[in-house]
This record gives sequence, structure tokens and C-alpha cells, in this order.
Amino acid sequence: MEDIDVIAVLQDPVRRRLYEYVAAQGREVGRNEAAEAAGVARTLAAHHLDRLAEAGLLESGSRRLTGRSGPGAGRPAKVYTRARVERSVSLPARDYRTAAELLAEAAEEAGLDAGLCAAARRRGESLRGAAAPCGGLEEAMKLLVARGYEPHLEGGDGDSGHDGEGGEGGEGGRERVVRMRNCPFHAVAQRFPPLVCGMNLALLEGLLGANGPVRARMDARPGECCVVVEASKDNEH
Repeated sequence: MEDIDVIAVLQDPVRRRLYEYVAAQGREVGRNEAAEAAGVARTLAAHHLDRLAEAGLLESGSRRLTGRSGPGAGRPAKVYTRARVERSVSLPARDYRTAAELLAEAAEEAGLDAGLCAAARRRGESLRGAAAPCGGLEEAMKLLVARGYEPHLEGGDGDSGHDGEGGEGGEGGRERVVRMRNCPFHAVAQRFPPLVCGMNLALLEGLLGANGPVRARMDARPGECCVVVEASKDNEH
């Protein structure tokens, strides 16, 4: 199926809501949960979820949602996660990815890491404009959403990825950080990780602002952006 046909699958509003919900969770989602989130019947949700899987936008599997095994555990349920395949459409055809990879290759061979990071930091500052440094994690998330990073809060009372649980640095738990399920530079970062990840960090440093209440730092984790955003140490209470 051509990319343009795959993207056209999302034209249906119910299908679009289901896709966006599954994509936002960062984990496997069952049919009942997806149906409830989209406000539709389970049978309709199942139809659209399977259509999304057929189009390659979601990946499907099965597991027991009860967490039990053996007799009486029930039948495995069908679950869905967002597919990792990248889809894009450009009319007329453009090939910016090849250009980006060639530029990254040349920059890496020439040892231009510092110059690239400096340019990225300036671009981040330009995007922020005259605004003051980012005022907190919630404000940072709004900026990151606008840039396509798909941010989510993690931490607090030792949670393992439930967005926003636990409050600001819950007692005995980990401090809250903003992690990002999407890297806008993923394709090029896979080929040139030190160069592109360093550029990404510098861009976000410029966007968030220096010496403010939040800061960006490297903390790579499989399947997510290599940068996280957290409260600046100098601004912790």
C-alpha cells in the first residue's frame, strides 16, 4: 500500500481517534480500552483497529490482559501498538531525508559537531523569540507538542510510565521528567546518533531557554527521543 493510501485510512474520524489514542499510550492497548476512549462500541472499534493494522499504521498481537496464566485465566485478547514504520507524503515528490543524511555525513566527517550544535541552539532561541525561558514542565510539554515530540510526564511515586502520576517529585519516588515518544529526526538520528542527538539537545536547550526552571539533558531509552526535560537543579525546592 502506497503511503498516500495509508494516510488516507485516517480520514475516517473514528479511526483517527482510535489511532491517536493508541499512539499516545506508548504501550499495548486492548479493544475494550480503545473503544471506551473513542466513545464507540467494541465491535466498531475492533473493525477500525484491524483496518489500521492492515494498513500498517498499528501492529497487533494477543496476550491475556488479566496478567494470569493457566486454567481459568481466560482467552488472550487482541492488543494494538503504533507501528514504527514512518509514513510521509509530498506533492510533488521531495527527498529531504537523503539531503539531511548527506549533510549529516559531511558534517560528521568534517568534525562539525560543535558548529552544528551552536546553529541548533540559535535556531531554538529563534523559535522561542522574545519569550522568557520556559516556566515549568507543563509549559515545556506544550512547546514540545508543537514541535512533534509527543511528550509525556514520568516519575513521581516510582511509577513505571503512567503519565503524570505521583505529583511533583513524590516522596520516596523519582523526580518527574518529560520523556518524548517521538523524535522528529528519527531517520537521520538512527544513522548518525551522536551528531543528530547532540543537535537535538542543543535545539531544545535554545527552545526552553538557559537558566530557567527547566533544562534538557541526554537520557537515551529505546523507542523514545534521546533527550528528556526536567526541573533545573538550581530551581528545585
